[in-house]
Amino acid sequence: MIRVKPIKKITYVQLLLLHIAMAYVIYLFEATSKFFLLAAVAYFLVRIFSNRNRKDEVLLGAAYVMGFEVFSRMTGGAFNYEFAKYTVIAFLVLGMFFNGFRRKSWPYIFYILFLVPGVLFSAINLNYETNFLNAISFNLSGPLCLAISALYCYNRRMPAERLNEILLAALLPILSMTAYLYVYTPNIRDVLSGTQSNFEASGGFGPNQVSTLLGLGMFILFSRLLLIKSRFINLIDITLLAFVAYRAIVTFSRGGVITAGICALLFFAYYFYKANLKEKGSLIPKSVIIFGVIVVTWVFTSISTFGLINKRYSNQDAAGREKADVTTGRAELVTGELETFMERPFTGIGVGKIREYRKEKTGRLVATHSEVSRTLSEHGVFGFFALLVLMIAPWVFRMNNRSNIYFFSFFVFWLLTINHSSMRIAAPAFIYGLCLISIIDAKKKPAIHRK
Repeated sequence: MIRVKPIKKITYVQLLLLHIAMAYVIYLFEATSKFFLLAAVAYFLVRIFSNRNRKDEVLLGAAYVMGFEVFSRMTGGAFNYEFAKYTVIAFLVLGMFFNGFRRKSWPYIFYILFLVPGVLFSAINLNYETNFLNAISFNLSGPLCLAISALYCYNRRMPAERLNEILLAALLPILSMTAYLYVYTPNIRDVLSGTQSNFEASGGFGPNQVSTLLGLGMFILFSRLLLIKSRFINLIDITLLAFVAYRAIVTFSRGGVITAGICALLFFAYYFYKANLKEKGSLIPKSVIIFGVIVVTWVFTSISTFGLINKRYSNQDAAGREKADVTTGRAELVTGELETFMERPFTGIGVGKIREYRKEKTGRLVATHSEVSRTLSEHGVFGFFALLVLMIAPWVFRMNNRSNIYFFSFFVFWLLTINHSSMRIAAPAFIYGLCLISIIDAKKKPAIHRK
């Protein structure tokens, strides 16, 4: 069974305090958000070049920027909307320069090629006043980020401790964002306006994206509670889990929270299945404590929101009336995109065209929420084959390599996230790549073959 040796206790506490302080500084002086983001990128670049990426430092840098993405957008730190995705791509391409990539990752080369025809049809179909480069950048930055992540991570061998450090690098800026949210809206009751997604409780930014990152933070903290054998660090992590979970729930955006819960259940089930009898015995009291903390957090949230959060998750409005559409309009968008695919199944309508096409049909300019239906409508049959690669390739890899205990959780995180939040942020693309990593026993010496 995988055992993770944590970083030094004092170092962990120092990192937490540093990121909490960073959140407070950004709250007081918002312009410093850009400085912190650039400083982080510079720091990881120095580490990469000084160590020639021997310990996959590019993944540390990519994970940190991914975790910082929504916080940087929220506070004006992002230099443009797609900055984080292109920075993740740049880090991983740099990693390929040092370490290359596996030949068996060729399906993801085909994935990229399947997206090319959609670009050509986009050039033909987009309205004259639409900025072609912006449309392509916005809609293909996520798929490209996923492809590069998969190419770099495919069968990338590393000890469990290194993957734990990568997830910690993603977690730290998420904790900064959480601390910022507590300062931004210390009293949730002051910003309650119903059961719809709450922008004020989300730092004035998109609740869906905030909820997604906070949900990822919840899952990482949950996995650390099972894998790290240190009471001191476990105590810190379970406290952080309660604080992050509370802020995730009060965004009133359900996608990120539900995704985190499903990923945690999958992780626990697989971990319990793989554990020996002694470890299974120790898991029972630990899981009871974690479950108790989650229940207490939910009860506290319910009281803080006057019960509105219960109505939100029961698909009711503030008056207690059941809403007609549990998907808050997403089902209608998906249906329209699938109908578009049926109209033009071979060519699709071109990258970035679905918004214009929807406006022409319905009079509403609404962005997609499902990457699956968007890919089919814009890329046609080529998009179908691209999605087929993403769905099948990890499972073929999994059949021959069962070392990554995070595989199921990471794959499901990607799949659920792209269906409620599309690929607006780098998180689903990068996490998809991490499910292709191979975990090795650092203590086990490689076999020496003699002639």
